[in-house]
Amino acid sequence: MRILSGIQPSGTLHLGNYFGMMKPAIELQEKGEAYYFIADYHSMTTLFDPAERRRNSLDVALDFLACGLDPKKAVFFRQSDVPEVCELTWILGTLTPMGLLERCTSYKDKIAKGIPVNFGLFAYPVLMAADILIYDSNIVPVGQDQKQHVEITRDIAIKFNEQYGETFVIPEPQIRGETAKVLGTDGEKMSKSCGNTVEIFGDEKTLRKKVMAIKMDSRTPQELKPDADQNLAIQLMKVVAPADVAKDSEDRLRAGGLGYGDLKKGLFEHYWNYFAAARARRAELAANMDYVHQVLRDGATKARNKAGEVLDRARKASGLALQPEKG
Repeated sequence: MRILSGIQPSGTLHLGNYFGMMKPAIELQEKGEAYYFIADYHSMTTLFDPAERRRNSLDVALDFLACGLDPKKAVFFRQSDVPEVCELTWILGTLTPMGLLERCTSYKDKIAKGIPVNFGLFAYPVLMAADILIYDSNIVPVGQDQKQHVEITRDIAIKFNEQYGETFVIPEPQIRGETAKVLGTDGEKMSKSCGNTVEIFGDEKTLRKKVMAIKMDSRTPQELKPDADQNLAIQLMKVVAPADVAKDSEDRLRAGGLGYGDLKKGLFEHYWNYFAAARARRAELAANMDYVHQVLRDGATKARNKAGEVLDRARKASGLALQPEKG
């Protein structure tokens, strides 16, 4: 079983990234042949500062390695170090209907929000399909918002196979439902673009302030709160605290007597402790960047070997590579 997933270096990684993508991906490295990449090509649709892209790419590498990605178990690389994916994007694009891309939820959402749309944003699902198909991926762990893109990948692969013969493995999405949508400090989905994130790593004082600023209602500590399970701090507590601790906090909040300030203080402590070992590991890695760069180089070499094999198959199937006549 080959597993494929990627994450954009478009900003500082947060709890939504970790529980929605990183943690499931790291767990899956024990169960198959994992290919994980830093999606710097994808970041070019919204991030236009080259220095920031380089910095973010290294930060993503540090974060992933600190959180448990093992380069002995997973192929870890930068997307742009495998240029073969760009050629495959074009090949797949020639069979991708415009209507399929126009129906993409993420594309329509960006238009609705008034976000300037470029070709890259429109064609994003085709590049994502190439990312997946070029490694013969079987499983793609994604957040709920990316499920449609995997379905589009399947549609494109099936269409190519029908047109040119069996060429691509048809992938399956794997979604971790209970943590696929982590809420931000404003109660909406946690997102860098919304400014409501709680980062995985960062300054303790700054992050504490973010957690303590989480929106609450105006009820007093003594009031009963039958909707305690809907409380934003409780929902985040369930992600970073042991189940019995989160349940105890929820029960106390529901029964009255637990103030929101104390609840958020408890949330911060559990969140801070959750990543304690990863913070120490990240500091070690940051002091040895030669190792981090070598991991990415080694990963790119392995990824290009596989990508070249699959691209060659696609080129031959579609008539781009001339095969010698059989005598």
